[in-house]
Amino acid sequence: MRLKDCHNIDDFRRLAKRRLPGPVFHYIDGAADDEVTYRRNTQAYASCDLVPNVLAGVETVDMSTTVMGRRIAMPLFLSPTALQRLFHWQGERAVGRAAEKFGTYFGISSLATVSIEEIGRTISTPRMLQLYVHKDKGLNHAMIARAKDAKFDALTLTVDTIVGGNRERCLRTGFTSPPRLTPHSALSFATHPRWTLDYLFREKFELSNLKDHVTEGTNVALSVADYFNTMLDQSMDWKMAESIRAEWGGEFCLKGIMSVEDAKRAADIGATAIMVSNHGGRQLDGSRAPFDQLAEIVDAVGDRLDVICDGGIRRGSHVLKALSVGAKACSGGRLYLYALAAAGQPGVERALGRLKDEIERDMKLMGVRSASELSRGNLRWR
Repeated sequence: MRLKDCHNIDDFRRLAKRRLPGPVFHYIDGAADDEVTYRRNTQAYASCDLVPNVLAGVETVDMSTTVMGRRIAMPLFLSPTALQRLFHWQGERAVGRAAEKFGTYFGISSLATVSIEEIGRTISTPRMLQLYVHKDKGLNHAMIARAKDAKFDALTLTVDTIVGGNRERCLRTGFTSPPRLTPHSALSFATHPRWTLDYLFREKFELSNLKDHVTEGTNVALSVADYFNTMLDQSMDWKMAESIRAEWGGEFCLKGIMSVEDAKRAADIGATAIMVSNHGGRQLDGSRAPFDQLAEIVDAVGDRLDVICDGGIRRGSHVLKALSVGAKACSGGRLYLYALAAAGQPGVERALGRLKDEIERDMKLMGVRSASELSRGNLRWR
């Protein structure tokens, strides 16, 4: 199987599985507990059907939308995800350049493997920093200041990781950051020599935005769950979120909102966007899918802030369904991480290209010339 054989996200997943050692693949692919919510995130889109209109004159369509203060060329962007240079040696550099080519938002995590400054200097597409609030207040302030200096467009505060989810695949494989060689993992690393040689002989792995404050994750091997449980500030509350919003002073998004009550409070503290998200099913198993919560959240706050549907996106039709409900845009992580792992920047570009083609084709088949023309009248619920 080669990159040219990848025509959808499931294809990229299969190629990624071939190219990554087991512990690294299962870190991307796995979720919490029984992984019920992980599967539900995508299955939710099958709960309604698209109803097209015809004879609409759709020779050209406008896929652009404005979200978090920036116009983007397509209503889909790349959610911030951690540890990207573990999946391919190009990491965030490849993802950022691909997002730049497609004119869409690109996010980096606090646990990124390329620095805020480098991304700010080299990537011109709209950029967001995802902030994990650490117990180290100096670290929090430093990351916000660095993102300001690097002219990032938005700050996204992740609010659903007070503790780490029970990711049992990672427990079974022994996945840590940085990877730790164990008798259990040695065979998998040995049978994936390209990945192993890249990891050993290219740029040293690090959590670039944390390394000057903490050694965990860069020099001290730790599971992601243990990192969250020991390093993040479990006292984070709405007052703290509001103070971070004020310190940042620009476009401010809360990632991990799932209830109407929390969506209203996000608007009340001055957030300009929310990502309706359950962290890809990696935190609370048994929670609802973002798409299932989208309509009531849009009805409650859609006129006060940008509502983004994050998670479970595998097809362009999924994006159109979320836009029909009222989302300003959609976002996802695995949809590009599989492609990154499969083939680096060309993989991410191919995945984005396939999804863009699907969105454009499906808009024409729906009889809409712009994303704003989609409405709940285009949906029928089962």
